[in-house]
Amino acid sequence: MKRIVHAAVALCAALVTANAVAQALPKTHLRVVGSISNLPQYKDFEVPFWTKHLPERSGGAITTEIKGFNEMGLKGPEVLRLMGQGVVEIGATVISYLAADDPANEMVDLAGLLPDVATARRVTEATKPVYAKLYREKFNVELLGFGTYPAQVLFCNGEIKGLTDIKGKKVRVAGRSLSELVEALGGTPVTMSFGEVVPALQNRTVDCAITGSLSGNLAKWHEVTTHLLALPLSWNQIVYAVNGKTWQGYKPELRAFLSKEIQQLEKDVWDAADTFTVQGYECNAGTDKCTMGQKGKMRIVQPSAADRELLRKVINEVTLPKWAARCSPQCVADFNATVGKVAGVSAKK
Repeated sequence: MKRIVHAAVALCAALVTANAVAQALPKTHLRVVGSISNLPQYKDFEVPFWTKHLPERSGGAITTEIKGFNEMGLKGPEVLRLMGQGVVEIGATVISYLAADDPANEMVDLAGLLPDVATARRVTEATKPVYAKLYREKFNVELLGFGTYPAQVLFCNGEIKGLTDIKGKKVRVAGRSLSELVEALGGTPVTMSFGEVVPALQNRTVDCAITGSLSGNLAKWHEVTTHLLALPLSWNQIVYAVNGKTWQGYKPELRAFLSKEIQQLEKDVWDAADTFTVQGYECNAGTDKCTMGQKGKMRIVQPSAADRELLRKVINEVTLPKWAARCSPQCVADFNATVGKVAGVSAKK
């Protein structure tokens, strides 16, 4: 009997809280441009967050609609600019796609620098104030938070034994930093959107391509490639942001509510990143541990100590110096105070 009473009291308290929130928040309809729509970050986290979590937490005060940027015919780099112009109210895109808008966008995910999801998470958290200031002042966009994809790894449509086998191959990349890494390893970087990769691998327009271990599996890269090098080369964090004028037009209580609730989306996506990375390996290999993707028949190549040493060498001698050369002195200082402290590296201008 006591349990029933306690449960009833808890339910009443929850209803009172929900009603209080609903009364405090203005009726608001949010139009959201999400990330890549055929991947779990969008389907399993963004869609439920915007269409179920927020309406429920707001007691029905907030309603939403969401579409992935690829469903809207966008390739990703335009999303930040469209948010700044007010064409997109709330949007998500991959930060590595934004390198051309400002080299500071690369600092959070310089190719090869972040060996695991824990390091990537700490680095991303450390850089939030830097990006909040950059987006607000330069792009008229308010940063809401960051998510991430699984470890970005190398898929190839022929045998590879390690990083040195990139030499002489055409490799699809999704950002400038990865382009410089591939070049330093003797390969030819090719920039193309995610949706263009499968036919490019089929037609041998490219020999290899870099994406998330599970993302590639769900996009059927395992059907057009044979080998995967299980060495994280980047993470491709997802930026969640809102047009600055739109944000300032929200009432303070709505801004506070959204700022608090977006932390749940961030937590859920980051908590899943490690699982998604491992599931990508298991599914591409076709093991019985595969539960989230499609079973392939790929050879998963484990990185050697020589691979890791080569990666460190390229970071210190090529990718980090090149990035620092094109970023401002303040940008380099921001890197050293955030990313550098966490990752144990230092950039020089």
